[in-house]
Amino acid sequence: MEALLAFAAALVALRLAGGLVSRWRARRRPELGAWAASLGAYAVASAALAWGAAWGWSEASFRAYYLAGGLLTAPLLGLGSLLLRGVRAALPAALVYCGLAVGIAIAEPVSAVSGKTIPDASEHLDFFPARFLAIVGNSVGTIAVVGVALATIGRRPIGNSLILAGVAVAAVGTALLGLGEAQTAVSIALAAALLYAGFILNK
Repeated sequence: MEALLAFAAALVALRLAGGLVSRWRARRRPELGAWAASLGAYAVASAALAWGAAWGWSEASFRAYYLAGGLLTAPLLGLGSLLLRGVRAALPAALVYCGLAVGIAIAEPVSAVSGKTIPDASEHLDFFPARFLAIVGNSVGTIAVVGVALATIGRRPIGNSLILAGVAVAAVGTALLGLGEAQTAVSIALAAALLYAGFILNK
């Protein structure tokens, strides 16, 4: 059941990312591309959850989960919010960050990963650079999303409220990782749906 829920969450996030890609191709708005990439990363993180729940966690599935869910999702969300506000200087900085995140996720030594419970990053990765980069990236990305949403909530009350709800659900899901893949997958699917709805209403 946990594997099925995680796989369903991956399909939901991927479908929503595809919807944003279609909108980006039609409008060529850069924020739509950033949001699509963020939900695509969310889909990869869910797929890694499904992998871990079905066959047990391994170094490969943990690296995929940490890269997509821990390093990329929130910063790409924040990039989309900044691009929506016309902060184009955020794009090259985000590209450098993403390249660094991919390199660290591939090269950083990981201690043995096994079992079917979601691995605790503090037990498998050194604080610097992998966990430090995740803290910085998630903090900056979340501040950007929440800051832009709050600053413009008067003009877009429903859309921004949905985005804030999606961020809150994602944060709660991350805080409750110890409850297992099923609960985390449900939070990912719900957060992705809320964020997508907010993005669409804001466009």
